[in-house]
Amino acid sequence: MTEWQSEQFGASHTGRPAAVLADGSEPGPVYFDTGSGGGGHRTSDWWVYDGTLRAPLATDLRAACSCGWRGAARFPLDWDDIDPDRPHLHDTTGPESDWAGHISETEARSVPLPGTLSALLCRLEDELGNLAADAPLAALKAIAALEHTTYDIARVAALNVEAEATSWTAVAAALGLTEQDARTRVSRYSLRH
Repeated sequence: MTEWQSEQFGASHTGRPAAVLADGSEPGPVYFDTGSGGGGHRTSDWWVYDGTLRAPLATDLRAACSCGWRGAARFPLDWDDIDPDRPHLHDTTGPESDWAGHISETEARSVPLPGTLSALLCRLEDELGNLAADAPLAALKAIAALEHTTYDIARVAALNVEAEATSWTAVAAALGLTEQDARTRVSRYSLRH
């Protein structure tokens, strides 16, 4: 399956090209009998909706995100131009670009980092990257110190969020995550000892 990931938002915002039928709906998963008696294989990969083997015929693609968001733009499919043996090589940059726009909007709605901290993080990434190339042992030592620092601060921040949060919906929106993923992230940090 073709999937797009955002390091910042993880599984909360996994993107993919989704098949769209002529009526504008997305088809349900297709099940293939593997002959093993275990119920077969289930997939929603866009390329299975080619009208064969009882699968519906997709006319377009659009961007889809695991959070439930769907792109408005539809990108026509010409099944004559799609290699049936390598459909994953078909150009899906249109839907991917729409999904990237969704990720940018999600980032813009999330709690902003102070500009000085953003600049510092970029500089730290550059410095550590250079150090990893020039003095990898020193880079590992610096990363261990950074992990210790972030470990301690993450616990304090998570405990403060748990104490001050009025709703998990607000916490999730501020982090740009689903509510479940926000709870998991905060718990992961607050339960550290």
